[in-house]
Amino acid sequence: MTLLEITLISIGLAMDAFAVSICKGLSIKHINWKVIFIVGLYFGIFQAGMPLIGYFLGKGFETFVTRIDHWIAFILLSFIGINMIKEAFSKEENKTGDDLSFKTMLILAIATSIDALAVGITFAFFDVNIILSVAIIGIITFILSGIGVILGNKFGSKYEKKSQILGGVILIIIGIKILIEHLMS
Repeated sequence: MTLLEITLISIGLAMDAFAVSICKGLSIKHINWKVIFIVGLYFGIFQAGMPLIGYFLGKGFETFVTRIDHWIAFILLSFIGINMIKEAFSKEENKTGDDLSFKTMLILAIATSIDALAVGITFAFFDVNIILSVAIIGIITFILSGIGVILGNKFGSKYEKKSQILGGVILIIIGIKILIEHLMS
């Protein structure tokens, strides 16, 4: 596999994390470099780690993983999206939208990197430098996730409740998209 092919795969894998980062940025009132770094780091590490795990799992588990990865991503993203929409209509002060806790970020990072596990499995059958590949995937995801937080925050500060609802809807749509793509293939 060429460097260009790995870079294009990396960008494709990073798109879900980018979209979720935009949603995260929508709900954070005040961002700083620490917030951008934390979001980018979670998504970058998981987006790089999943192909590495998939690579080592190899062909043996390919059928099992590809049978359920879309359901896992759909359930996690839909759950998070529904909660974001509910919080937008809640009369309580919203404190979870800017939640960067381990639990919240772990769920988001896993949900957006499930497809990368399947990519890693396919890497096992090609002439791929796995260390270089996962490094490129992680770096590209880290950068795009940081950009996503910034873009989401710029938009979200103007349209707070509407943007949180939009963010929740986007997460649900991404989950449905992943599910439909896998069910139709």
